[in-house]
Amino acid sequence: MKGKILIVDDDKAHLSMLEMVLKSLDHLIKCVSDGKDAIDAVKINPYDLILMDVRMANVDGMEALRRIKQFNPSIPIIIMTAYSSVDKAVEAMKLGAYDYLTKPLNFDELKITIERAMDHLKLSIENSRLKEKISSDLSFAGIIGSSYSMKEVIDMARIVAPTGATILITGESGTGKELFARAIHNNSNQKNSRMVSINCAALNETLLESELFGHEKGAFTGADRRRDGLFLHADKGTIFLDEIGEIPLGMQVKLLRTIQEREIKRVGSDKTISVDVRIIVATNKDLEDEVKKGFFREDLFYRLNVINIKVPPLRERKDDIPLLAQNFLRIYSKKNGKSFKGFTPMAMDALTKYHWPGNVRELENAIERAIILSMGQYISEKDLPINVIKEYKSHDTFQNQISGIGGKSLDEIESIALIETLKQTKGNKTGAAKILNITRTTLNNKIKKYQIAPEDFLPTA
Repeated sequence: MKGKILIVDDDKAHLSMLEMVLKSLDHLIKCVSDGKDAIDAVKINPYDLILMDVRMANVDGMEALRRIKQFNPSIPIIIMTAYSSVDKAVEAMKLGAYDYLTKPLNFDELKITIERAMDHLKLSIENSRLKEKISSDLSFAGIIGSSYSMKEVIDMARIVAPTGATILITGESGTGKELFARAIHNNSNQKNSRMVSINCAALNETLLESELFGHEKGAFTGADRRRDGLFLHADKGTIFLDEIGEIPLGMQVKLLRTIQEREIKRVGSDKTISVDVRIIVATNKDLEDEVKKGFFREDLFYRLNVINIKVPPLRERKDDIPLLAQNFLRIYSKKNGKSFKGFTPMAMDALTKYHWPGNVRELENAIERAIILSMGQYISEKDLPINVIKEYKSHDTFQNQISGIGGKSLDEIESIALIETLKQTKGNKTGAAKILNITRTTLNNKIKKYQIAPEDFLPTA
């Protein structure tokens, strides 16, 4: 397997010799002479292997190894060391190095070690693809997720789908509640009948009642003919009521009666009509809290809350972000007539570190935008939305700050933490105190103690 190799050595003669030898083996080579340059290079471009010296003047190989492994734990790193530094090589192996070679290098041994590392990488890639395929094969009607929290939710949805029970799906906006509703319907006994959906927040009470139950001719202004509602359209199938927490109290009474009796009345009619409908509802609100506040009927809540499926927010299942990102890359690349090899390490790192307040929907939009804007073979961090990169750079700055704390006093470390947290909150001391889990008074006392000025954490004009 031929690969893209990064060589790191501050001995220019040795660096040139390695470059020549490895190029003769048809590898693509990038050379840098310092650990910091290696860290920066790995963030920008994907490499299959790193060959790195231990002793370097600025950032040594051990520190570079540690930082690179934090950033990209899967990349194989072969350490080069002198005989007198074998103890360092053993330490490097503990930090995650793939192997080590002693100088002067035996080039046959170097070739074999690189081939073995490449074969290991190829096997890892194949295993990842197999894992992704298995995850896809086991996914629940197109719902992607291999994290523990998502597996639990998918397993519950799979179990309750054939039962016909009323289901309440809860979760933040953008988590995929409607996707779960459709998956449940498609795996239910009603799958051969239709599923109809309505956003309860989009209509006022009169229109919502008409949409759900239908109306007679002349029931209200503009009702020039009789019309069936969604409950009748969904007969023998499934009705999905999204944003159920938004319906007015008057409508809640009528909906409760329909759920209890499985009967409806068209607006303007006294005649009851029987319906056989599977009911699935969803909300981003805490309905128990809404009941306590008097905004939602307790009896209706208990009728709906037979089975509660809680879809976790994306920030609580970050292991799923690479899978989701790759899936959206495939979908929108095809849609836009483009072809990509994947994401740069820095881009994927930024995606996994962002908090995603808009959840999967926001991630999907970010990937579609990146595909439209990108001109390269890989989606880079430059193609991502500015809010994603801004948060990532803030996080990265803090990581760089704390990475070198080994030689600092506790006071210096605490001062760094205060400044970086205040930068994160844009100077909001209440927010900073909350993050640091201290009182605002304590925060102010520490700011005075370390003589931290506003210009230390606020952007200059």
